[in-house]
Amino acid sequence: MQENDVRLSGLNTGQRGARAAAHVTAAVLASLALAGCSIPLAELPSLGGSDPATARDADGYMAVNLTPAQRPEKVLPPEERAKVENELIAARERQAAAAAAAAAGATTATAQ
Repeated sequence: MQENDVRLSGLNTGQRGARAAAHVTAAVLASLALAGCSIPLAELPSLGGSDPATARDADGYMAVNLTPAQRPEKVLPPEERAKVENELIAARERQAAAAAAAAAGATTATAQ
């Protein structure tokens, strides 16, 4: 046997090893890229992952077609709601008056 008979397709042993390493590296990188596109096995419908009670979007919100459960507490009566709204309006007006007074005091202080 001559030295030329050992070569396969014009590559020596070192070149074949480098080419094989490049192929393995490309295969590993491709499998990692494809693994990032997969879904967890627990979410597959065949494994019982499609429970509508726990169906949530990626942000943690409930799915659009699900209605929330009824609230255990009662809604405020109209009289109590009006009372709370009037208290909030009065607080807003007091804050607006205080802010206007502070702004007026600041402009007179800078004018002197």
